[in-house]
Amino acid sequence: MGSNPFWKKRDRFHTNPIMKGTISNSNLAWAMNMTQIDEAIDTLNGLDAWMQWGVGAFATLLTLIIIRFLMKKVILDFVKATSFDWDDRLYRPVSIRMYAFILFVGTQTTMNWVLGEGDDLNTSTESLFQAAYILLSTSLVSVGLMVMVPVVMDRFTNPGTVTVSGSNSLIVFLLRAAVWFGGAYLALSEVGIELFGLLASLAVFSLIIGLAMQQTLGNIVNSFMLALDQPFEVGDRIEVDGEIGSVVSVGILSTKVLTNEENLVVIPNNNLVNSTVINHARGGSDGVGRRISLVLDIGVEYDEDISHVKYTVLQLMRECPYIIDSPEPRVLLNELGDFAKVFRMYGWVEDYSDEFVAKDWLLKNIDERFAKEGIGIPYPTAIEIAASDKSTYNKQRKATNIRAARLKMIKEDKALLRERAAAKEEIEAVNERLKDPELDRSERSALEESLRELNRVLSMFEAGDN
Repeated sequence: MGSNPFWKKRDRFHTNPIMKGTISNSNLAWAMNMTQIDEAIDTLNGLDAWMQWGVGAFATLLTLIIIRFLMKKVILDFVKATSFDWDDRLYRPVSIRMYAFILFVGTQTTMNWVLGEGDDLNTSTESLFQAAYILLSTSLVSVGLMVMVPVVMDRFTNPGTVTVSGSNSLIVFLLRAAVWFGGAYLALSEVGIELFGLLASLAVFSLIIGLAMQQTLGNIVNSFMLALDQPFEVGDRIEVDGEIGSVVSVGILSTKVLTNEENLVVIPNNNLVNSTVINHARGGSDGVGRRISLVLDIGVEYDEDISHVKYTVLQLMRECPYIIDSPEPRVLLNELGDFAKVFRMYGWVEDYSDEFVAKDWLLKNIDERFAKEGIGIPYPTAIEIAASDKSTYNKQRKATNIRAARLKMIKEDKALLRERAAAKEEIEAVNERLKDPELDRSERSALEESLRELNRVLSMFEAGDN
């Protein structure tokens, strides 16, 4: 303890005659405070080793409590008050690393105080502490790059283009890899390990492994190409080689797509890069990422008036709650078929998860409106329906069944609408919870999985009457 320079500096202050002579009355209070501090330090230095270990642990714990209180009551309130998203994402990782840094500093300071700086244990562990500080700093810089680089890149991105927000770009990956390589090199150098020598000794072994894993390495490289090109993000509905579904995850080896039939399709990244990918989630020339076009064909009898049919269908499209007003919906005569005039309806759905419910709503209401307007939907001319084939069927029973089915379907449709509305509210609640900067990784992953499941369920609902 006598070898500690801190204590020597304190002794030189008391033994220096020049310093003693310059103390004036105005500095008397300051000198008395310093005397009290010196007495407290002398008291601490006079404690036995176990008591000093306890004091060091208590001081470290107290510092952690104070810093955590300041982070919770000052920094966190400020972070929540800002409109930025990046500071919310930085709060938790920065806090965790700050607490770890305080713990390491407190431990090392206590060891130097109790054992002395020249102790063998302190000498042997100093390099380990230095390596820990380097790795903590590297981790902090890496997290900062992961959060801030996309923010900076977004500032230079054309807002009129569709961008991917859910993938980690190749630029971020390379920057983080470079930072971690430099941090690992410095940390290993502190403990006496040469990273370049270790890599050189593994070069031949790596070459053998690389030749044996060409396909796997190709998938890994192509996963970086996907991150750089950004053709889709998790949640987008894509079509690859006839398979249509929502992207569940983009892994380092493969991309997983969940079809509408709840089949999980695993596509190797090599195949994905070499295939034509149709992204149904990127409709709209103005960069609206989730908008999708809805095209439906409907046939009517040849004796129906074209203007009457077009006006009736166009009014229904404008009434549909899932069809947006701009671009305007359109109805055009598309074909004079063998047994019907075929009209094609063009509309835009704001969210592609509403595609099937929009189609259900339109077809259901077209059938009902056509019946009211007296517009006939023809049977194929190859089918001849004879009255004699129906004579034995109880028409009254059919009418009763139809009325009962309609009443039941009304209840089903209303229940589906309520469930769908509840699912949308739950999605909004989950999105709000995801904005909490204090969420740990496991909670965030669980919420994101719940959000994906809710979106899948939401897209499968059928619409009823409003």
